[in-house]
Amino acid sequence: MTRLSNAFPKDRAALVCFVTAGDPNAAATPAILDALVTGGADVIELGMPFTDPMADGPAIQAANLRSLGAGTTTADILTIARDFRARHPNVPLVLMGYANPMLRRGAAWFANAARDAGVDGVICVDTPPEEDAALGPALRASGVDLIRLATPTTDGARLPTVLGGASGFLYYVSVAGITGKQQAAQTSIEEAVARLKAATDLPVAVGFGVRTPEQAEAIARVADGVVVGSAIVELIGKHGADAPGAITPYIQSLSAAVRAARKESK
Repeated sequence: MTRLSNAFPKDRAALVCFVTAGDPNAAATPAILDALVTGGADVIELGMPFTDPMADGPAIQAANLRSLGAGTTTADILTIARDFRARHPNVPLVLMGYANPMLRRGAAWFANAARDAGVDGVICVDTPPEEDAALGPALRASGVDLIRLATPTTDGARLPTVLGGASGFLYYVSVAGITGKQQAAQTSIEEAVARLKAATDLPVAVGFGVRTPEQAEAIARVADGVVVGSAIVELIGKHGADAPGAITPYIQSLSAAVRAARKESK
């Protein structure tokens, strides 16, 4: 068993929370991460800021710019991860970002550095499974999970390629577009999750457009995980270094909804 596998219990969905490292600055990020844990996050995705975050909407784009403007480096991100692991030895931490920052010093360097910092998994948004050789072997050799993305356009012919070499969990991007306010219809989410779970034993977490406890609860009835990102990032954009005070009660509301979802459906 790993931290990630333990984070997806059989009797309820996991709450997966995303923030951008170094937003509003590297010094403020630890308290923000602690607020996520206090609120009840089961898994934390830590975004690596990049100049061209093509999969992200305005909120996370702005977070990337704030972080880079504050001078956040890969070394800062690894320090944040290492310190988080010391404070929270059992909470899974996933780095999410783009290939350029991950591969600048080589895949082996990045994979080893992530492992040594206590990172459990990596999501590389712009490296398709057909290009697994760029990063996958190095991560697997270091014992770091490579978490893949599936989308509404991932058909039955391509799904085995997406799942090949994947581990940790499968992230289902529920809308064909960028992160933000758009959310897929619940019926389409339920159909997609059923199709994906028939093809893999990996937990299936659903994200993109999840903002309210009601949305989180509906998804938690059928999926193994619920991912919330832009709504949290917006709180950081609004409150800056004071964001933890707003984040903790918001995450508590999501966590309570996720935990209640399957109890109510029985």
